[in-house]
Amino acid sequence: MRFMLAGILALLIPFTGTAQETQSSPTGWIKEAVGNLNITQVSFSNWTQGGENTFAWQIIVNTKFSRKGEKLNWTTSGKFSFGKAKLGKSQFRKSVDEIKLESVLTYRLGKHVNPFLAATMLTQFTDGFVYTDTSRTKISDFLDPGYFTQSVGLAAAPFSTMKMRLGFAFKETVTRNFPAPYADDPATPELETIRFEVGMNSAMELSQKLSETVRLESKVALFSNLKSLKEVDVNWDSLISASISRLVNVNFNFRLIYDRNVSPKRQIKQSLAVGFTYTFF
Repeated sequence: MRFMLAGILALLIPFTGTAQETQSSPTGWIKEAVGNLNITQVSFSNWTQGGENTFAWQIIVNTKFSRKGEKLNWTTSGKFSFGKAKLGKSQFRKSVDEIKLESVLTYRLGKHVNPFLAATMLTQFTDGFVYTDTSRTKISDFLDPGYFTQSVGLAAAPFSTMKMRLGFAFKETVTRNFPAPYADDPATPELETIRFEVGMNSAMELSQKLSETVRLESKVALFSNLKSLKEVDVNWDSLISASISRLVNVNFNFRLIYDRNVSPKRQIKQSLAVGFTYTFF
C-alpha cells in the first residue's frame, strides 16, 4: 500500500527544482495559482421579522502546473477548498472540505488523439460530522476515505475548449476508522478497509469563456467496474465565475456525485458566493 501511494504522489506532484530550471525555456513549466475568499455575514438586532445571525467563510485555491515538451505533455492540477458556517448560537460547522489532485501525462502522436497516463486523488482536510439537535457523530477524516484512480488510454481534444479521455483504470478506496460504507463490502463477513476495483474510466473537461467577464469550467469523470450500469460512479463539478472587478468575483458551483457503494441516491451540492480573488502567479 505504501509503495502504491508513493507512486501516485510522485506522478501527482511535479518536482519544483525541475520547474525552476526549465521556467525560461519555451517548453518549460507554466504555473497558475488562483485563490478565492468568500465571506457571508448577517446579523439582527431587535428585528421584528425574525431571523438568526449567520456567518460563513470559504477559501478555494486552484493550481495548475503544465509543461509542453516536443512529445510529452504533463499537466498537474489541484483544487483545495475549506470553509465553515455558523448559524445562530450553534458552533461553527464545516460546509466545504475537499482536496483534489490530478496529473495527466500525454504522449503526442497525432493532432487529435494521443495516448495518456493519468492519476487522481480525492480526499478532505479534516474530520466530518453528521449533526442532530443534541449531538454530532464523526463519519470521515483525512484519507478516511481517500479515493485514488490510475488510468491509461487515449485522450482527444476535438475543440480548443474541450478535452476528453477514455481508458482502462484501477480505483482504490482507502479507509482507516470508517470502512463502512466507503470500502467495506457488506456481502462478506470480513471488515475491509480497502476497496480495489478494475474497470473503465472516462473524463471530459470544458473550459469556455461565455463573455468578457464570465467563464464556465466543467468536468465530469465516470468510472465503471463493468459489473452493471447501475454501478457507474459519477463525479461532476461545474463552476461559473463572473469577475466584477480585478479582485471581486461571483462564483456559482454545482457538484453532483453518484457512488452506489456510498449511497443509492445521487448527492448534490451547490453554492453561490461573492468574494475576493487573488492570482498568486
